[in-house]
Amino acid sequence: MEASGKPAGWDGAVNAWHIAGEVYRMGRREWLTETGWRQAHRAGIRTVIDLRNDDEIRRRESDPPVNEAAMAAFDVVYAPTEDPANSEFRDICGPYMNNPADYADYARLFPEHLAGVFKAVAAARGGVVIHCSAGRDRSGVIAAMLQDLAGDSDDAIVLGYQQSARGINEHHRRAGVPHPRERYLPEDVLKPLLDFRRESLLQFVRSLRTEDFLRRNGVSDAELAAVMTKLGSAN
Repeated sequence: MEASGKPAGWDGAVNAWHIAGEVYRMGRREWLTETGWRQAHRAGIRTVIDLRNDDEIRRRESDPPVNEAAMAAFDVVYAPTEDPANSEFRDICGPYMNNPADYADYARLFPEHLAGVFKAVAAARGGVVIHCSAGRDRSGVIAAMLQDLAGDSDDAIVLGYQQSARGINEHHRRAGVPHPRERYLPEDVLKPLLDFRRESLLQFVRSLRTEDFLRRNGVSDAELAAVMTKLGSAN
């Protein structure tokens, strides 16, 4: 088991990090090579929870080939965190969410979607890796909530976000295919941005009260206990 906050180290994975216990996060799963999937399996991963919307789920020409037999060892669960057609979401976040300042509105708009992810974690077989596209913000909302449940400090929660922001930023630096909207940010630009976003992230976590939020939105005591077990924490 890797220490919390450490890179997963699976071949091809982008922005793959250990959250706590048996739970990990990463960018889109199609980046992993077949070797990477074998490494994830050895790390105990048996369930992949995909937070993306239907129109995002596709292979790209640059994605490595992976034999179907290699993927048969994993359960892939779809648990999108948003309704991209929601007009208020689009007004607040634009085409996609990319700032912790928007996390509180995101949770307000899509509480049942977020609760659904935790239900999926509770029901998951074995270790779990949760991913969106970049592995930064949708995964970031869920990761911050999971870290809150696990009792992580403010600094640890902030570090989790900063690692993910740096991880996808580094991917933009070396990616053969540029992102349509984002570009690599040099350190003198990235660091002040991350420092500024720290308080927004912590305000989201402090005000949400994750356990209460999940209970209000239909996550049962048994499901919460199962999530806590995945995190390696007593409920």
